[in-house]
Amino acid sequence: MPKIKAAVCHEFNAPLVVEDVNLRDPGMGEVEVTLDAVAICHSDISFWQGGFGGALPAVYGHEAAGIVSAVGAGVQGIDVGDSVCATLIRACGQCPSCGSGKPTICETPYDRSKGPLSTTDGGPMDHGLAIAAFAEKIVVDQSQVAVIPGDVPKDAASLISCGVITGLGAAVLAADVRPGQDVVVIGAGGVGLNAIQGARLAGARRVIAVDMSEEKLATARDFGATDGVLAEGKPWAEVKKLLGRGADKVLVTVGVAAVYDKAPRYLANGGQVVMVGMPHFGDNATYSPLIMADIGQDIVGSKMGDMVIKRDIPWIVDLYKQGRIKLDELISGRWTLDQINEAIADTLSGAARRNVIVFNR
Repeated sequence: MPKIKAAVCHEFNAPLVVEDVNLRDPGMGEVEVTLDAVAICHSDISFWQGGFGGALPAVYGHEAAGIVSAVGAGVQGIDVGDSVCATLIRACGQCPSCGSGKPTICETPYDRSKGPLSTTDGGPMDHGLAIAAFAEKIVVDQSQVAVIPGDVPKDAASLISCGVITGLGAAVLAADVRPGQDVVVIGAGGVGLNAIQGARLAGARRVIAVDMSEEKLATARDFGATDGVLAEGKPWAEVKKLLGRGADKVLVTVGVAAVYDKAPRYLANGGQVVMVGMPHFGDNATYSPLIMADIGQDIVGSKMGDMVIKRDIPWIVDLYKQGRIKLDELISGRWTLDQINEAIADTLSGAARRNVIVFNR
């Protein structure tokens, strides 16, 4: 069985180990992608920390781009040599969620312990997030791949596979921001900046970024925020001063339960909280159902921006090529696979927008 290099998690919160693993050839309906770039997302870090559970050993990583190097039987519309974004969105196409246009919440389970990876002695290895992209190559279902133009830089393209579709889609699709509405985005990291771009594209009147860092608020303005508010004291009061009322939409892009506790305080009557960031399992938030029901507020979850990747990734790429959204500016640093632990540490520092592992082939 072919061997590749991958960054393997053997123990939660311990350094990843770059080592050889087995990667089988693509089977029915599967695609092999030789990676050029994979970005580091906070969800990868939460898995590595043990916050989402899961079996070990495991390979994480899910924001990837590369070149198709092999296809299995039954694959349609994807050819060897194609440039692609590869995502964690594995969709059966047959369940009620897929049939209603919601492939991000496909109901068909996938056993990650029976994926294409194994240890060099044939032992099981968790196919993290159904993609395992902290590696030189991946084998994924054809539903997880979207073909893109070959001239799009792969480091920028990798960001589309999660951070961009999650943030931009949260604003445009999940929140359904309308022209003239006021939007608050809590968290000006990689996903938050894309939520800001999405709200701007959708025609929001004001887009207010809320973050703990003045530097991040300045960056948020570069990405389309009209205002920035420091997350100290009672930031919702400052937001209401700026708007004259509460916000129509509040997008929470950080995975912190305590932030969700406060999110409804930013809302106007009839406003909506959109849950984007994912706290660790078991971290809970509380609300007053009486108040929210009485003034017509609601809360909605958004997984991967409710995107349909084969429809929406080409749209995002076209926006990028037109200069209407920023991708290159999202990249904070470029690292090699051997430097992945340093890249994770840099991401945890809070300073990074997105760190990208690049494979110089």
